[in-house]
Amino acid sequence: MPYVCEIGTGQTLYLDNQGTQTLVTLSSSSAGQQQQASSGYQTGTWNTSPQVYRTSQGVIIKITTEQGEYNLLIQGSSMMMTPERLSLENSQPLQPLPVEKMPVNSMPPMKPMQPMKPMQPLKMGNMEMNLNKMEMKMGDMELKMGSPSANIRNFCSQCGAKVNSNDRFCGNCGHALN
Repeated sequence: MPYVCEIGTGQTLYLDNQGTQTLVTLSSSSAGQQQQASSGYQTGTWNTSPQVYRTSQGVIIKITTEQGEYNLLIQGSSMMMTPERLSLENSQPLQPLPVEKMPVNSMPPMKPMQPMKPMQPLKMGNMEMNLNKMEMKMGDMELKMGSPSANIRNFCSQCGAKVNSNDRFCGNCGHALN
């Protein structure tokens, strides 16, 4: 028989014994976020219903089977089986409740994201970038990607002064432009 237990902070624990395997599902939900993780552990058939405790270490699940006692530890969103007995000192017992069956989807569906608005050109001072046309302007310098003018020199690579496409030398610093 499956069990459900609210362990706090938006987390719900589902436990089920299927044959010799214990299935543990941890469901977490908060505003705008949903997570679900499941793990299976080879424990054997349960002799009694599982016991759940909240401790300073996290949440401890005690499973008793013909093969012995098993301790599962949940810390945050991680689950692990521990070989040693965990201390239940100062623990708070939680009450797992029997349910008819394990939920197929224990979390409500999330709303789909709204489509993004087209990006506006980015402007910072005298610099402007536009991704739709892949161009960048800064002062009197301009770079356009994919346009026929992309290979034409508009400025000197040495000093940054504006040059004409037919210039062989920079009129400002004399740098060769070829």
